[in-house]
Amino acid sequence: MALLIDGYNLLHVTNIFAGAGPGTELHRTRLALLDFLTVSLSERERKETTIVFDATGAPPGLPRTLSHDGMTVHFARRHADADAMIEDLLEQYAAPRALLVVSSDHRVQRAARHCGASFVDSERWYGDVLAVRGGRDAATDAPSKPTDEITPNDVDYWVGEFADAPPDDSPANPFPPGYADDLLDEE
Repeated sequence: MALLIDGYNLLHVTNIFAGAGPGTELHRTRLALLDFLTVSLSERERKETTIVFDATGAPPGLPRTLSHDGMTVHFARRHADADAMIEDLLEQYAAPRALLVVSSDHRVQRAARHCGASFVDSERWYGDVLAVRGGRDAATDAPSKPTDEITPNDVDYWVGEFADAPPDDSPANPFPPGYADDLLDEE
């Protein structure tokens, strides 16, 4: 089944982030999503996959269409947004019943339904892809959160760094003098 993917809508529900490298963070994040799709889809599926990204305010030189490992990538430069371009692509698609639209956007889902195409929420589709991949995380190169246990010495250090205890060892008041005194006057 051919795929038509609302690019930023899918990216929003993933845990895919830009790695270090040249270009803007947004450019690197888009590439990370495309690379995830490359390793998640078969060659045949990639040849039948189209991804559409918004291009409002896009930098000069951004192409309208490019190919990434067999997938067609569109930037909606001549449309109000990606949704409008997806609607146009749906109207032009020769066999919409053989098309799965990946988007959680209700406007896009209505357009898919109107044309006879199937649709699925981005979050569900992403979860299904991860399940097929064996639950591997999409951001395999992303650094993981620290797993070391916090020691009492760590706690003491950070409490000392952020503590602002008055000299008489009474508990620190985080509020500035006079804060909420008007509430005390009402009692």
